[in-house]
Amino acid sequence: MKKSRIWLGVGIAFVVLVVAVAGSGWYLAHRLDRQVQTVDVFAGLEERPEPASDAAAGALNILLLGTDGRTGGKATTGSGATASWTPGEQRADTMMLLHLSADRRSASVVSIPRDSWVRIPGHGKAKVNAAFSQGGPRLSVQTVEELTGVRIDHVAWVDWAGFEEIGDLLGGVEVYVPETVHDSARDHTWTKGTHLLSGEEALLYVRQRYGLPGGDLDRVKRQQYVLRSILRGLRQSVDPKNPKKAYDLLDIITRHLTVDSGFSGGDLRGLALDLARMPSSDLTFFTAPVAGLGREGAQSVVHLDKRKGRQLWEAVRADEMESWLVENSEVVTGGTVS
Repeated sequence: MKKSRIWLGVGIAFVVLVVAVAGSGWYLAHRLDRQVQTVDVFAGLEERPEPASDAAAGALNILLLGTDGRTGGKATTGSGATASWTPGEQRADTMMLLHLSADRRSASVVSIPRDSWVRIPGHGKAKVNAAFSQGGPRLSVQTVEELTGVRIDHVAWVDWAGFEEIGDLLGGVEVYVPETVHDSARDHTWTKGTHLLSGEEALLYVRQRYGLPGGDLDRVKRQQYVLRSILRGLRQSVDPKNPKKAYDLLDIITRHLTVDSGFSGGDLRGLALDLARMPSSDLTFFTAPVAGLGREGAQSVVHLDKRKGRQLWEAVRADEMESWLVENSEVVTGGTVS
C-alpha cells in the first residue's frame, strides 16, 4: 500500500542543536553529516528569479519535499546531476516552502497542495507533484520558481520511512480529532478526542482525504498539524543530559535525508541555531491561497488564487511575511484541524 509522505526536515533544527550542545563532538557530527545524501540541483538552471534585494538580503527560502523514496531515479545521488532522473519512479506528495526572515525572528511554512494545477516547464499544465515525478528536485525547483517568482536557496527532501521511525522513537505523535470522521478509502474511523499515534498510525492520519470536509486541502492541514506536533515532541522529549536519544533521532533523520549539494552540514547546523532560538509562536504554517477545486479532464485539481498568490509571493520576495500574515491571519493553520 502506498503511503503518504511528509517532510520532517524542520525538526532537524532542534535535534542538531541538541546534539551539538549535548557534547556529541566533532566526530559524531561529521559522521552524521556523511549520512546525508546530496544531489546537484541548481547547476545549469537558467532564467531563475533574481536574488533578493538589499532589503531582503539574508532571508532564506528552502523547498521542502516529502517523497516515497530517499533518492529516487537512478544516478541521482552523490554529487552527480539529475539529468538521468527516471520519470515516474518517485512522487513528492508533500511540498512546502520554508521562508526564514533575514533577521531570523520569524519563519513561515507555506504548503503548496499536491493537486495544484500549474505549468511544469517543458511538460505543459499538470498537477504540481508531477514535477518531481518527471524531473526530480531540479524540475520541482523550476516549477516552483516559475509559479512564485521566489528564488529557491536550498532544497531538502525526506522519505516517509523516516517519518514513521521518528514518530515511534518519540513515543508517538499526539493529535486531537475534533469530530469523529471515517476514512472510506482505508475503512478507518477516527473518533473524536486526543490520540497518541504510532508512526504507522500517523501516516494513516496524514493520508486521509475522503471523509474530510475540505478533502485534500484538509489533508494538507493535517500534514502541517502533525509536523508541528512532532516539533513539539522533539522539544519536550530531547534531554541535553541524554545525548544518545538526540543522536538516535538525528541518525534517523540523516539516514532518510537528501539535500542539494550546496547545503552543507554547517548550513544545517546554522539553520538549527536560527530555528532553536525562535519561539514556536513565530513559526507559522499555512497553505497557498486557493481559488477552488475543479477538474481537468479526468483529474480532480486545485486551482490556486492567482491574485492573492501574487501578493503572497511578493511578500516572500520582499521578506515582508509578518506584515502579510497580519493582513491575512485567516489563512494560518489553527491549533486543531479536521
